[in-house]
Amino acid sequence: MKVMVGGTFDPLHDGHRFLISRAFDIAGPDGKVIIGLTSDAFADRKSHPIHPYKDREADLLAFLKEKNVPPIWMIEELHDRFGSTLDADFDALIVSEETFPVAKEINQLRRNKKRPCVEIHQIRCVLAEDGKWISSTRIWRGEIDVHGHVIDHQSQASTKSDDV
Repeated sequence: MKVMVGGTFDPLHDGHRFLISRAFDIAGPDGKVIIGLTSDAFADRKSHPIHPYKDREADLLAFLKEKNVPPIWMIEELHDRFGSTLDADFDALIVSEETFPVAKEINQLRRNKKRPCVEIHQIRCVLAEDGKWISSTRIWRGEIDVHGHVIDHQSQASTKSDDV
């Protein structure tokens, strides 16, 4: 099965790791996974700072190497929210609860172009310790780390004052 998944993946957190891992599970050992990674210009629309494309790509490559994924995959630079999904021949999109509406829009646009619709596999969002979604925005705000552990600013502040 040929599947596609995409995102900014900055920072690459446990929710992203779960999403990408599921893409490989769904593709199967003989399948192919195309990972869309947003370009710097497209990622600039985010409400928080974004690391450069090359840094995000390096983090993604390190994760794929660590996970020891099958060799049939590629990273595609995304310049918009659709990438090659409107014209490519593939079987399924792997999305989070947050990006499910985009997947539905992709299938509608494919229908309009007389292209076959693709399966949509919605993956549940990974929750942090506090029961809220792990998100890059929450990480950038300093609420949680990439594993969803709540950052306790009070104990950090008291530790710093103890050092004085």
